[in-house]
Order: sequence, then C-alpha cells, then structure tokens
Amino acid sequence: MLIYILFILGFIFLIKGADLLVEGSSSLAKRLGISDIVIGLTIVSLGTSAPELLVNIVASLKGNADIGIGNILGSNISNIFLILGISALIYPLKIKHNTTWKEIPLNMIAVIVLFLLVNDIWIDKAANSILSRSDGIILMIFFIIFMYYTFGLAKAHKEKHDGRHKHPPLKAIGMTLLGIVGLAYGGQWVVDGAITVAKQFGLSEALIGLTIVAVGTSLPELATSATAAYKHKTDIAIGNVVGSNLFNIFWVLGLSAVIKPMPFNPMINTDILVCLIATIMLFAFCFTKSRYQIDRAEGGILVMMYAGYIVFLIMRG
Repeated sequence: MLIYILFILGFIFLIKGADLLVEGSSSLAKRLGISDIVIGLTIVSLGTSAPELLVNIVASLKGNADIGIGNILGSNISNIFLILGISALIYPLKIKHNTTWKEIPLNMIAVIVLFLLVNDIWIDKAANSILSRSDGIILMIFFIIFMYYTFGLAKAHKEKHDGRHKHPPLKAIGMTLLGIVGLAYGGQWVVDGAITVAKQFGLSEALIGLTIVAVGTSLPELATSATAAYKHKTDIAIGNVVGSNLFNIFWVLGLSAVIKPMPFNPMINTDILVCLIATIMLFAFCFTKSRYQIDRAEGGILVMMYAGYIVFLIMRG
C-alpha cells in the first residue's frame, strides 16, 4: 500500500519541484548575469538527471544492465520525442544558433560514441559486448570536455544584470535546491510504483527500462521543460533536454560503467538507432519553415513518433 501512496506523492513532488527549479534557477541566472540556456545546460539538466543517475547506480550495483542502459536510451528518446514535443505544443520553442550548431551535434556524437563503445562483438570481434570501466572513463572524459565548453559559453554570453529578478539570492538558491530534491524523490517514487506494477504483469527488464523506468526518470525533465515552456522560458526548456541527454550518456552511463562494467544486449542497438534518429530530427527541425524553432506542428510530430516507438517496444516485447 505504501508504494502506491508514494507513487501518487511522487507526481505532486515532481510538479512542485519543477516549478521551484525553474523559478529559482531563472531568478538566479538573471541576478548573476548568466543566460537561461547555460542554466538549462548545467544546473537544470543536472538536477533533472538525478533520477537517471540514482536508478543507474542501483541497477549497475545489482547487475541489472538492461534496466541501466535501457533507462538512459529510453530517457533520451523520450526527452526529445515526448518532452520537447509536449513543450512545443504548449509554446513554440526557439532554438539558439549555438545550440543548433554545437550542443545538438554533440548529442549526435554522444550517441555514436556509445554505439562504438558497447558493440565489442562488431568493432573488436570480441566474444561478448560490454560497457567496460575503460569505456566509462572515455565517456566521463567527454563529459569533462562538455563542462569546459559550457563554462566557456557562460563567460562568452555574460548578460547584464537589469535588476528585474523575482527572488533574493538565498531564496533563489533554496528554491533551486528544493526543486532538485523534489524532482529526485518524486521521480524515484513514481518509478518504484511503476516497476512494482509492471513486474506483476511479467514485463521484461529491457522493456521496463526502456519504457516505465525511462519515462519515470524523465518525468523531472517533462515537468521542468513543460513548466518552462508555459512560462515562455524556452531556453531553459531546450537547454534542459539537450543538457540532460549529454549528462545521461557521458556522466550517468560513464559513472555506472566505472562502478561496475555493464553487459550489453545487442537487441538494444535498435534503440540506439532510434535515439540517433530523434537527435537528427531535432537538428533538422532547426531548418524547416519555422527556422530555428520547434513549432506546434513539429511538436505534434515528435509526440506521434514517441507513440509509434512505444507501440514498437510493446510488439517487440
């Protein structure tokens, strides 16, 4: 009974946590002269990636590699198809030139690097495929490069403080931290409840990881990006998803593999391909009629793509 109560409380924590994180971080950004896109790429994306990190560390220690890797791929796919899709339906998302030509292509590189690292059978002619500790270190090196780039971006796009901030600094910091905590606990409670129900129906680990756990751990991103879109803070909505996807592959999977090597199921290559297609679609939407913007029609296409992907997963079993 407790697991179901926490399941309901989880959604409440997610909604309120997202509101606090967006309000606190955007207020802090204005006071410090940091652009919303940098805040989205760092504080917000790191905070909303906390559930993925927690779930993957636990999965790695318990030897549930299919849940761990499936969780990350499923989360990244849902981040683009579902979360950006819903956010764009709420309010069209403008994409900055820098994000189009640097951060989104870096997302493509992340997916390709992951594919090369996990397919030892094809690349190195090994007997088994595994995300080893050395692979994890490579991913974490990419993460350090990304963070170095982001800090450089923060210096290059320093904004003048105009005095129009909503909250004093301590309150803004407190709201941001409370938001992250609310999202982490809320996401975990929702995931735990969903997994309990799924196991009662006899679903496989890979399917649970790619669907229920992935969507569950992406709920913070959904709540945050949807709230940001509603408040017309589109840079936070975009930065949250793009940054979170990079955090998930480079940091979360990297750290998980360093803690304990993760055997790779070749069947999941299909999901790596879907993740790459989702990222390419996001890049392509930057050059459609509504240039450098995901409009409502394109948001609808993304959501339909996700619905199709879920149908495919269910059919695959």
